[in-house]
Amino acid sequence: MTVNKFSIVYVLMLLLFVSCDCKLKTGDADDDVKTIIEVQRYDRLQSRYLTTGDFSALQQMSTGYPMETRILIEDILEIGQVNDADINSKFLNFFQDTIAQTIITEAEAQYAVMDDINSQLTDAFHNLSKMLPDIKIPMIYAQISAFQQSIVVSDDAIGISIDKYLGENYSLYSRYFTDEQRSQMNRDNILPDCISFYLISKYPLRDFDTRSQHDRDVHIAKIHWVVNKSSGRKYYNNKTISAIDRYMSSRHDVSVDDMLRDTVYTIFP
Repeated sequence: MTVNKFSIVYVLMLLLFVSCDCKLKTGDADDDVKTIIEVQRYDRLQSRYLTTGDFSALQQMSTGYPMETRILIEDILEIGQVNDADINSKFLNFFQDTIAQTIITEAEAQYAVMDDINSQLTDAFHNLSKMLPDIKIPMIYAQISAFQQSIVVSDDAIGISIDKYLGENYSLYSRYFTDEQRSQMNRDNILPDCISFYLISKYPLRDFDTRSQHDRDVHIAKIHWVVNKSSGRKYYNNKTISAIDRYMSSRHDVSVDDMLRDTVYTIFP
């Protein structure tokens, strides 16, 4: 199995997302009614096909999740185009070695139930929609990417690669990831990663290549401040995030949307 040693390094995340077509989920949350988020179990169809060769599961993937399947095959695994004559066998064969099958089994066992994650996502995106009224509530689905990616964002959908969140002590991780990378590969990191990556796709740093490292760091700190506020937890903490918190507490005339779009970063350390 070919493994891409992908690391979530937030300073570089702005380079990772390119807007593409995606299935939308209707229903914007309002102040009084929560839009219930339930992670779509695309991974279960994927697991059925990749472990048993059940062609009906592959058909359900292709018809029920066409864009998600295309992104997985073409952009994440990079094994060909979904319309290639031999793509089904390539997809199946990619996951047939012992390591890949072990990953599938472990991911499905650890994430047999995702009620806790559904509840966290529902609350966080409800809070986020009050902070950013124009933001869409995304469709969120689980998948298995053979360690290739953690979170994939395209328009108003988020894909969670649950095989990248099996716990920092998961035995296979030590072969492919550093201690620092493994420290983020826990169930508890799914929520902040989802919100962070989604916000970066909606509020990318313009002129990234010509921006200073300071500007990049401040932009990520703004994203992380919003993650902390919407989740009700201090997932991230540094002096820049603290400065942003003080600034937003004192500037009631500045909306969260204004803050995220403002590219004058000199006021923050």
